[in-house]
Amino acid sequence: MSRVVTVEVVDLDATGWLLDADTGEPVPEAWLRHYFAERLAPPVWATDIFVYVHGWQTSPDSAYRTAERLLALMQGVRATAPARYPALAAKGFNPWCVVVRWPSSSLVTPTGYRRIRDRAHAMGACDRGGHAAHILGRLLGYLDAERADPGAAPVLANRDGQYLHLVGHSFGCRFLCEAVQWSADARLGDTLGWSVTDHSPSRPFTADSMLLFQMAASRDAFLSLFPNILPSEAHDGAPLRGPVVATYSRHDRATGFWHLRAEQQPGIGHSGIGPAPAPMFTTPLLPLDERYPHSALDHRFVNVDASDVYVRGRHLNPAGAHSDHVRAESAHLLLTLADYSR
Repeated sequence: MSRVVTVEVVDLDATGWLLDADTGEPVPEAWLRHYFAERLAPPVWATDIFVYVHGWQTSPDSAYRTAERLLALMQGVRATAPARYPALAAKGFNPWCVVVRWPSSSLVTPTGYRRIRDRAHAMGACDRGGHAAHILGRLLGYLDAERADPGAAPVLANRDGQYLHLVGHSFGCRFLCEAVQWSADARLGDTLGWSVTDHSPSRPFTADSMLLFQMAASRDAFLSLFPNILPSEAHDGAPLRGPVVATYSRHDRATGFWHLRAEQQPGIGHSGIGPAPAPMFTTPLLPLDERYPHSALDHRFVNVDASDVYVRGRHLNPAGAHSDHVRAESAHLLLTLADYSR
């Protein structure tokens, strides 16, 4: 029983296209929904679907292993104290993960950092021809169009179906934010247990949570780069039912030292989300024996200070603690978001 599957996004003419696993050729946009239905139908045993997009300096194999480790950590943490997640105990928790892999390697230098930053933006920004956000948007939404077909896979993230959680790391967070912005145009989504977004019967599909590990973007990104995450007079907002949760650590040199030199300010992964279109709440990354109050996470934007936990690599690794998110404490946060989504 495989819990992790992958899709490959390639940098074709700096726009980003899905790669067919059989032919090695880009999948035409018109065939995306068919391709997903054939290759990525969630198994019937899955209660929760995680979409994980990796970040800077991550090989395809490493991205796969990271997803496996996060799932294993979630299962292990939950097994040690199932009562800590009462909704999961009552309704079950059986995760399945889609890993979105993309070319993210470069020299660990300011030039290399800017190169991957520019690639992530070019591949993901719909207003500049980026195709990766369309791919992810279709991945998040294809079941909404297919659910009337009795042969299609179960509907994601509705009251009777599976829950959908978005997880990004580093520059992968940019892909997710672009994707949910674009998905809003398809009018997908609403569901379940958070109060930060109003229910709408006309929008039965949504993502239930979004967790951004050490995001490589400027602190004002939700004003400057992703202004359509929240509803406005001009836009319906993203189909995101739950909160936008971002971890940060002062030991993250990739989004501190390198981001500061590339963009003249530290990034979210170092200092947290700054100016945003809604009030911010900040909480520490909690130890396993301490439960997050619902009131700590039930906000539009939540900063999670992981500076006491994400510390490894700061002396030897030029990126510092940028990739130190594969921790039991991170699994605890993921489990809590899944629990509160019910």
